Amino acid sequence: MQQKHATQPLFIAALLIVGFALPAAGQSYETFWDRIWISGQVNSITQFHPPFHAAYSGENSASPSSEIASSRVLTLFTGFRLTGSTEILLDVESAGGSGISSALGMAGFTNLDVVRNPTLGSKPYAARYMVRQIIALGKERTKIAPGPLGITGSVPVRRLELRFGKLSTADFFDINSVGSDSHLQFMNWTVDNNGAYDYAADTRGYTYGALAEYYDRRWALRFMEALMPSVANGLTLDWSLARSRSENVEWQLQRAILPRRDGAIRVLAYLNHANMGTYRDVIDSSLAGNGPDRPDVTGTRRPGTAKYGFGLNIEQEVAKPVRVFARWGWNEGRHESFAYTEVNQTVAAGAEWTGSIGRRHNDRIGLAAVANAISGDHRRYLEAGGSGFLLGDGHLNYGREDILEAYYNCSLGRGMSLTLDLQHIVNPGYNRDRGPILVPSVRWHMDIDRATFRPKSE
Repeated sequence: MQQKHATQPLFIAALLIVGFALPAAGQSYETFWDRIWISGQVNSITQFHPPFHAAYSGENSASPSSEIASSRVLTLFTGFRLTGSTEILLDVESAGGSGISSALGMAGFTNLDVVRNPTLGSKPYAARYMVRQIIALGKERTKIAPGPLGITGSVPVRRLELRFGKLSTADFFDINSVGSDSHLQFMNWTVDNNGAYDYAADTRGYTYGALAEYYDRRWALRFMEALMPSVANGLTLDWSLARSRSENVEWQLQRAILPRRDGAIRVLAYLNHANMGTYRDVIDSSLAGNGPDRPDVTGTRRPGTAKYGFGLNIEQEVAKPVRVFARWGWNEGRHESFAYTEVNQTVAAGAEWTGSIGRRHNDRIGLAAVANAISGDHRRYLEAGGSGFLLGDGHLNYGREDILEAYYNCSLGRGMSLTLDLQHIVNPGYNRDRGPILVPSVRWHMDIDRATFRPKSE
């Protein structure tokens, strides 16, 4: 589907929301505003790095010269609860600015807000539009916090939730309360997400899909079928399910490792089918003298090529102000990285302190470490001078990409916060001949709560 046609569902969804949102005759505004959701957020990140050592550079290398770059994301979240169990959600977003080195040269890039195609500009677009249906499987109910992804504040303990439309895979899979929020917590791609999870998404991070989630008292199971991009890191999605699609399944256990503390364990598996290339095929062709001087994996692409991977995600409350998390991820690494980033194995761990820090009661401190790696086929491809959609130094002296990130989030009140962040990347792009890179960052964030839009009761 061409991008210009993607606005049609947006207009239809907006019309439905407006039509159903108008209060019926005799309906109180209090009841009306309990059924509607309007909120927003602004996130602005400025990053810098000083000069660093680079024995050589390629077309996809991080620039060894000093750089400064800023990004911004503005999102309007809207939704309407048609009935007690049916909701329509519509979000409009604008992403502008850029990342250092145009988000190239590091598998664990330093700013999750950056759109990997800077030519798209900051024109607003429909980020999400979906229908959410809750099917009760029991009478017992529990209270939950309403938000942009779900308006209702009470749901059945045992239930089936169905979603259809445009959404972000990362909103529902591989999340945790310590290392998933790039607007209030960490900023690095492979800290906030499992780097080896090549999840279905266009270059902005969204896809079309159908999601089913089963919830019980202590556990949950979710499955999603989603569209893959037609080319690696592409904006256009392939609508032919026969040749291109993604299956994602995750089991979640709400059980702590430590007694009398909150915690959760999530086990993930995914299988992508897309027009992907194979690293070994292009390497063999290049060695046989049948290819270009530098290997190009795009020349080996075949529709329906399958790629699979697994992930483990653990979070644990240690004490009331301290929570920790750990992630492990692996994918088979024979086929090209296609939708998220160029990682085939990853291990990450981190901690967050939320609470009283001196005389401040709402600030946060976080620390995380990540070790990323790639498969032997992927390594040989980059060593021979090949490029992916993020990496390509023209040569490679392989080493793990190790990242350390720390932040201090200072609450300014009224939904605003200021964050100071520091990242240290060793062997950027898995290359011992480059780096390390030191990246200090400043982030300003503002949440506009739906109470801002809600009229005061008379």
